[in-house]
Amino acid sequence: MSEQQSNRPPEPDPEARKRANRAALKYGAARLGLFLGLTIVIQLLALLIGAPVPLVMSALFALLIAFPLSMLVFSGLRQDATAAVAEWSRQRREHKQWIRNELSQR
Repeated sequence: MSEQQSNRPPEPDPEARKRANRAALKYGAARLGLFLGLTIVIQLLALLIGAPVPLVMSALFALLIAFPLSMLVFSGLRQDATAAVAEWSRQRREHKQWIRNELSQR
């Protein structure tokens, strides 16, 4: 291997970035969908029992329920997103470290 090839910077994989963005978007959309669904269910239940609840209160209650529930229900999506973002971050860190090393040698 020549000196030029061994000294090449580790480039972050653009596909890793796409995977990280896609996984984070899927997880975020799933959590948002759960929140909106719970808000609608709470509003409908309130109307069915004849005790109208302000939308803000329903949304706050849905938020309190959706946060821990999403951690359980969407654990696979959360783990995929975490792994994809961690891989992208590792690649970026390696690239930045290579740049720092190159600059310190000049």
